[in-house]
Amino acid sequence: MAKTRELCKDIRHKIVDLHKAGMGYRTIGKQLGQKATTVGAIIRKRKKFKMTVNHPRSGAPYKISPRGASMIMRKVRDQPRTTRQDLVNDLKRAGTTVSKKTISNTLRSHGLKSCSIRKVPLLKPAHVQARLKFANDHLDDPEEESEKVMWSDETKIELFGLNSTRRVWRKKKDEYNPKNTIPTVKHGGGNIIIGDAFLQRGQDDCTVLRGGWMGAMYRKVLANNLLPSVRALKMGRGWVFQHDNDPKHTARATKEWFRKKHLKVLEWPSQSPDLNPIENLWRELKVCIAQRQPRNLKDLEKVYMEEWAKIPAAVCANLVKNYRSL
Repeated sequence: MAKTRELCKDIRHKIVDLHKAGMGYRTIGKQLGQKATTVGAIIRKRKKFKMTVNHPRSGAPYKISPRGASMIMRKVRDQPRTTRQDLVNDLKRAGTTVSKKTISNTLRSHGLKSCSIRKVPLLKPAHVQARLKFANDHLDDPEEESEKVMWSDETKIELFGLNSTRRVWRKKKDEYNPKNTIPTVKHGGGNIIIGDAFLQRGQDDCTVLRGGWMGAMYRKVLANNLLPSVRALKMGRGWVFQHDNDPKHTARATKEWFRKKHLKVLEWPSQSPDLNPIENLWRELKVCIAQRQPRNLKDLEKVYMEEWAKIPAAVCANLVKNYRSL
């Protein structure tokens, strides 16, 4: 039998007031549009408990005993990737049959919820030691030092790279309506390779290539873009260039190019993309580009350059500021 809707507080009080005024159950019910039995129940509750609101109900008993809850909590703590079906099977072997929904409710009542696994760099002991050394070496650097660093990185952007994240509102039968579909092609429809750099005051002009970056191409990009950007951003003296340990960055010819130009390069621990503030820009940029739906690679390049130029200097400043707390 379905649960009936409870009367609001105002109607309960009106029932009591009308009864005090001498009205009968049926008269009150007709006036307020309620059943006489409902009115009688409210009056009896008032007389017995001096109140008209319902007492808290005990609810259905828990299917999982405290001991069973402790067992699944212990399992989840030891093995966070345990599935709900695994827990259902464990309880069934222990003599308790429950559904996956019951498992979810129990875990949530203990403050746990299902979340996507965060992806982090694969760190070997040598990487951990290198990152620790880097942190200790720069722990006492004044805040002005990070403001003089030009952060750089490369990324690949596919023409249809973020289509899987797009959503539409539609009825069940309209899934193939052209308005509710998006074209897909193999291999993302082509891609462009982006090379960008920024510092606290803003970003430089982006470099776009179709195809891979080789060592010679990287040095050509540096020669054509790096020093002009330094002058445009008025970095002055004492600035430092940052790039990761990609082979084209650590090649002997690339190191020689920096040496001849008398440019200082920030030493960088391997497997540390999460330390680079520019990494926080890629996702937002790719989402903005996908929302504009570029039609071809030429359009993709144009859209990217426009979105890159829109990044406020305040965003760059905030990323550099937060770098020290990573």
